[in-house]
Amino acid sequence: MTSTGTPVVRRVRIPAGGAHFASAFALPLAGLPHRTAEEWARSTFEDTPALLRELLRTGWSGVLGLRLGPRSSARHVIGWRTVECGPELIALEARAPSLTVRNVVTLDGTRLLWATYATFARRGGRARWSLAAPVHHLVVPLLLGRAVRRTA
Repeated sequence: MTSTGTPVVRRVRIPAGGAHFASAFALPLAGLPHRTAEEWARSTFEDTPALLRELLRTGWSGVLGLRLGPRSSARHVIGWRTVECGPELIALEARAPSLTVRNVVTLDGTRLLWATYATFARRGGRARWSLAAPVHHLVVPLLLGRAVRRTA
C-alpha cells in the first residue's frame, strides 16, 4: 500500500507455459470494490483518456503488427479478442503474422494477476516484442494503478 492507502502493483514471476515471453503484475484486492476480471480489463484498457487509447492501439498495431478487432464489439476489449471469459478470468488475444500476444487477467479473491504471454511465429516477432517489452513493463502497472484510483 502507498501512504494514501492505494494498493501497489508489483511485477511477479510466472512460468512461461509454452510461450517465448511471459511477464505478470499483481495487484492486492483488499479494500477495493468487487469487480469481475472483464470489468478490470475494460477499466484498465478502455477507461483511459482517448489520446492514451489511441497511442496504445497505434503501438499494438504499428510496432507489433497486431490485428485488432472493432473497438465497439462486446467480444473485444479495446480491439483485443476475448478468447476466454468468466467472473475470475478473462483472456484477451491479438495476433500478427510474426507473433501472438495474450493478456490473461485472473482474480483469486486476494489479488488480481495480469499476465502477458508472447509467442513468436517468426524471428521478426522476437525483434518486435523486444521493442515493445520495456514499454509494456511501464504501461501495465500505470494503467492498473489508474483503474484502482477510479474504483477506490
